[in-house]
Parts: sequence; structure tokens; C-alpha cells
Amino acid sequence: MRGEALLEVDDLHVVFPSREGTVRAVNGVSFSLCRNEVLGVIGESGCGKSVTALSILGILPPVARVTGGSIRYHAPRETVTITDEDRDSATMKAIRRNDISMIFQEPMTSFSPVHTIGNQITEAIAMTDEAQKIPRQGRHRELTERTLEVLARVGLTDPDILAAYPHNLSGGMRQRAMIAMAVACEPRILIADEPTTALDVTLQAQALNLMLAMQRSLEMAVILVTHDLGVIAEITERVVVMYLGRVVESAPVGPLFARPQHPYARALLASIPRLTGPLEALAPIRGMVPSPYEMPPGCAFHTRCGEFVAGRCDRETPATIAVADSHEVACLLR
Repeated sequence: MRGEALLEVDDLHVVFPSREGTVRAVNGVSFSLCRNEVLGVIGESGCGKSVTALSILGILPPVARVTGGSIRYHAPRETVTITDEDRDSATMKAIRRNDISMIFQEPMTSFSPVHTIGNQITEAIAMTDEAQKIPRQGRHRELTERTLEVLARVGLTDPDILAAYPHNLSGGMRQRAMIAMAVACEPRILIADEPTTALDVTLQAQALNLMLAMQRSLEMAVILVTHDLGVIAEITERVVVMYLGRVVESAPVGPLFARPQHPYARALLASIPRLTGPLEALAPIRGMVPSPYEMPPGCAFHTRCGEFVAGRCDRETPATIAVADSHEVACLLR
């Protein structure tokens, strides 16, 4: 039985108008996040994972438009409908500095190259409501001490790092510093968007273990956006599978890996190289992801599906149905 919802995304639609046409990046996404839960969001590149994450923080590019649905955040004192708020409203600024934080894909481009690591993390701490209560006298010393404490949490104990610029650090150290800045405000929700993309395998494991340790110590809820199924299997509790801006399956991680119900989820799992058993050729998903300017009718996956039924899958849009406890799938063949 899942606990109380902290965040609810309901039938979210996000489009990007352009001269070439309208890209429907998110096309009816729904899911919820409970307190202290680690939720994985998976799918191929271009399926709407990152756009959904940016929508939660209210930091979509100016050209993007939310055309339907809602995102509700259950804050300690009130429920905030994020999709109804202006991105620069006092409410959204308060949420971003206190409650919801994000680890971006590439720390080298996420950090300012002309400010020191210490300056950027100190600024993140100084913006929180709690830090605003620190008396002016001794404020600088207090903020510096808090910055050193945050860096020590992620294993960066050398005080000289405060004066270092992002380009002075290795990839692993930059990723640790990025995690430190994201958790500096001790958020209730942490969104990690492909947090290990630029790292080698060893550093990936270190960063993920560190992030999971932070989640446990701070009792955060985490949304982990990735295309790495190995990462999903190791650290998440529940998984949302996205394809072309839609959720096609959501389930606890165990049942999803053991008994995937949607053909796309099964195809993703079948494409993973196996280290045991007989030597077999990889099983890639056939075909290509359709153009976002020309969304296929019916089930979005029917153009690549091995179970495609002509006259049905290419005409009817599948509804989301429950196939087991906390396990839902959007497929006409279920």
C-alpha cells in the first residue's frame, strides 16, 4: 500500500510551437510521488522525461506552453497547483529555494563557469527561508560553515574547494558538488535528470550511492529520470515508463521487470545485454521513434510494435487500466 501523495501530475500536456509545426512533448502524463519514495522515469530520448521534470519546477523554456492538466504539490501548509502559478511568482520561488530541487544532466554546463563552487553553493543556502533568519552579524561565517558541511556530506572535505571553479574539478567531483548544491536546502523532493550521463561506470556507481544515501538521511522523495534500466532496477521503488510523451506503464520495480505488460516495456527490457546464459544477439526495438511533428494515431507505439493489430491499434487510443495492485498499463491488448 502506497503512502500519502506529495506530488500529483494529472493529465499533463506540454507543447512547443514552432514554424515547422507543434511538438507535443508531453501528451497526457499522469503519476504521483509519495513521501520518501524513489520513483524512476524511463524511456528513450525524446519521450518527454526531461520536459515533465522541468514542468514540475516551473522552469520550462519560454516557448513551451502547458495546454492541459495539472501538477499539484502538497506543501507543508497548503496545496499548490504549480501549473496555475507564474514561473516567477513568489510561491514558485519559495518552492524552488526550499522544497523542490534538481540535479541537472551535465554539471559542467549547470554550474556558472565564472563563480566559485563555494560561492554558488553558499548562494543556494542563503536563499532558503531558514538562512534568512540568520543575524547579519556573523552571517558570512555561518553560511560558509553550512557550505562546508554540505560539501562534507558528499565526501568533499577539502576547504580549498570553496575557492575552486567548476573547470578545476574532475567529473566525479563536479557531480558531487552538483548533488551538494541540490540538497543544500534539504528539499522535500529531489529531481535527478540523467545525473550520471557524463560519468564513467565507477563514478556512476559512486554518484548513485551518494544520492541514495542523501535520500535516506534527509528523508526526501526522489524522481530519477534516466534511460539506464540497470540504475532503475538498483535504486528505485516504482517505475513510470514513457513513450512519445505518454505514460504507457507504471508499476513497482519488481513486477515491472518480472512481468512487463506493455510491448514497449518488454522491448526495453529485451534490449538489455545479458551477462549469463547462452550467447545471443541483442534484440533492438525495431523501427524509429516517430517524428514529434507527426504523432501516429491510436497507440503511439503501434508503428514499432510486434503485437500490432491493424484496424485497432492504429485507430484507438488506449486507456490506462489497472492489471494488478499499483500496476497500470495503457495497451489495447491487455
